[in-house]
Amino acid sequence: MAPGDRIHDVVVVGAGPAGASCAYWLAEAGWDVAVVEKKHFPREKTCGDGLTPRAVRQLADMGLEGALAGAHRYVGLRSLGFGQVVELAWPEHPVYPSYGYTITRHDLDGLVAGRAAKAGAKLWEGTEAVAPILANPGPPPADRSSRGNGGVGRASVLPPCLGVTVRDTTSGATRAVRARYVVVTDGSNSRLGRALGTARRRDYPLGMALRGYFRSPRHDDPFIESHLDIRDPGGTVVPGYGWIFPMGDGRVNVGVGLLSTAQRWKGVNTSALMDTFVSWAPKSWELSPETACGPPTGGKLPMGLAVGPRVGPNVVVAGDAGGSINPFNGEGIAYGYETGRLAAESVGAALAGGGPASVLAYEQRLEDEYADYYRVGRAFVRLISHPQVMRACVSVGMRSETVMEGLLRIMANLMRPDHRGPSEIAYRTMVAVAGILPDPAEPDHPR
Repeated sequence: MAPGDRIHDVVVVGAGPAGASCAYWLAEAGWDVAVVEKKHFPREKTCGDGLTPRAVRQLADMGLEGALAGAHRYVGLRSLGFGQVVELAWPEHPVYPSYGYTITRHDLDGLVAGRAAKAGAKLWEGTEAVAPILANPGPPPADRSSRGNGGVGRASVLPPCLGVTVRDTTSGATRAVRARYVVVTDGSNSRLGRALGTARRRDYPLGMALRGYFRSPRHDDPFIESHLDIRDPGGTVVPGYGWIFPMGDGRVNVGVGLLSTAQRWKGVNTSALMDTFVSWAPKSWELSPETACGPPTGGKLPMGLAVGPRVGPNVVVAGDAGGSINPFNGEGIAYGYETGRLAAESVGAALAGGGPASVLAYEQRLEDEYADYYRVGRAFVRLISHPQVMRACVSVGMRSETVMEGLLRIMANLMRPDHRGPSEIAYRTMVAVAGILPDPAEPDHPR
């Protein structure tokens, strides 16, 4: 290292939900944080654009809910499936609000990254992390099995990292950004994570989503809408759902998401699936090729903490880069904010004197917060991967508003900690059942 080279406390790679959240909480605590982001804000990002109560809570904690005043506020979820329709308001909760917002990632991500910068983080846009600077250069960790905790064995950790080599996307010039700790939050296709040795477990759920914008007279509808019986062009029900999210600005966000293990959707033409959903959606939305605002875009969604290892002596992986998306519904924004915050807590404790042990404790924080929930989520995805089972469950469940209200609480991860209502009892039962049923994603399951 040349004399005078600055060593930051933390370098955060990627300024999406997880990275911006992590940077905000670390900078707010007074640490020297550098954030490198490949794109310039504002920038487009493929997403459903829906903020659930969990996401709104995180934004409020960062002092940003007031900045959402111009976004579309919605009150709940309208579910449709197999001829049934149920409208469900977001449930009352002691921690989370009973409303959500829709806002494009074009607007939202720059807002949160700007909040981190205002708190003191150095935000370098147009700066791509191209490689880690390893403390001990060599091959990635030897244990590349898909057993254990997220992509590799439980004993595996990421190698120590001295920072990252970055490239200016305009000039092409490269330089080193050195730091005591490195946070990897560069998305589901994490280039830096793979360079450090992360991998996705093939036996965990993987989603595929496609979305586009359409002009619609119902752009300010008070409910977001979920369709539970999407079909391919031949009329066969596929494992997933369609959505129509009012944006409040003359547009609606329309998409299809496929949730499956064992890639049961492999070979499905998602563009044809999207076209079929648009033509089949309720006519009152006025969706058609003529009202489309542009071609749809999509991507893959690693779910349920499918990617790992997520820790090293001075490295943590958060958000989509760690596969933190909720397998129940494909929600990623809230879990990006939450895992970014957990990463900040662990790294902050390390900087305050806890050292590598505090960073390694990040993995336990994730386990404590999400392990049971995602285990149930994996079982749910295996269930809906069978169209006959899906049809039976939806047909029965949607005849009872009480059942659907309980399911909404569970799928949105809004169980109440302060009492044992029907949703909480049902969820604990699911956890118990999921714990005894064979799960191909568990390390001791035969392959």
